[in-house]
Amino acid sequence: MRLFDLTDQVALVTGSSQGIGFALAKGLAAAGAHIVLNGRDANRIEAAAEMLRGQGAKIAVSAFDVTDPQAAELAVDAIEHDVGPIRILVNNAGIQHRAPLHEFPDDKWHGLLRTNLDSVFYMSRAVAIRMIPRKAGKIINIASVNAELGRPGIAPYTATKGAVKQLTRGMACDWARYNLQVNAIGPGYFNTEMTQSLVRDPDFTAWLEKRTPAGRWGDASELVGVAVFLASDASSFVNGQIIYVDGGMTASV
Repeated sequence: MRLFDLTDQVALVTGSSQGIGFALAKGLAAAGAHIVLNGRDANRIEAAAEMLRGQGAKIAVSAFDVTDPQAAELAVDAIEHDVGPIRILVNNAGIQHRAPLHEFPDDKWHGLLRTNLDSVFYMSRAVAIRMIPRKAGKIINIASVNAELGRPGIAPYTATKGAVKQLTRGMACDWARYNLQVNAIGPGYFNTEMTQSLVRDPDFTAWLEKRTPAGRWGDASELVGVAVFLASDASSFVNGQIIYVDGGMTASV
């Protein structure tokens, strides 16, 4: 199982105080990685860190705004100096806003673009500049089934996740020659803090259970296996791929 061993590899997970980001950080830590938790709220990040430290994980924290390119560069520089060279980057930070497309506010559109897409570029650039001379690195972007599938009320979100899918492929084309593996995970519908309004909606849950071959919501822990695979030497020749973890939703009509 040494192919999947992440012992002492520094892994920066953005947006990791809760939800999918926290689950991925916990899972990578269990595989041996030294995790750097990120978020804008220092108190929430520190609370998440204490939970993981209590389980024996190696945890550092870095509170900064991933949508600010200068903040991203300064934070990556500090992490490399204080914690160690970043071997794994998980671009998880993301937001959602639901509204009819013809009524979608401009500020919400730009907010989605900044958080869901711009941050992936800023963070990946800051990390890749340092990974390239070392000829080693893993970048894992969090896409979505909505990179492939639309649904009423979330067209701007689908646009950002479709862009993340294509940016992942472009990154792989540019950086694979330097032994960087850049891939994405496309979660289906998971029961997290961000989806609680949908989880509590019996009509939506009934639709989801019927639409998904597995017949249920996903649990964030079910994303850990593919994350460890993509972060480890087991995926040394996997590049530019989007792996959907969706209970079969994208395979079904």
